[in-house]
Amino acid sequence: MDNNKIISALSYVSILFAPFLLPLVVYFVIKDAEVKHHAKRAFISHSIPAALSLLLALFGFIGVFSANNGNIDGFVIWMFAFMAIYFIISMTVIVWNFVQAFRVVR
Repeated sequence: MDNNKIISALSYVSILFAPFLLPLVVYFVIKDAEVKHHAKRAFISHSIPAALSLLLALFGFIGVFSANNGNIDGFVIWMFAFMAIYFIISMTVIVWNFVQAFRVVR
């Protein structure tokens, strides 16, 4: 098996153990254009759950300090809804990364 294929697949699978670090290192260290392409795609796909989690944390932080006792129930419902959406998107991104890793190796 080709080392470039393994490194490209590892960039996608690294969402489980080094989401930003490995694709970024691969992008700057490896000179092959195809590996750089896969590392960039992996980095972007790893950024999606991270950006959503930052937005969710910001929304939660603002909501906790701006909600008073009268409307806290609505805020909690919205937070659970957003967390469910975040979970679905994150799981979709993880599955997509594994599919891409399988396609690269195959």
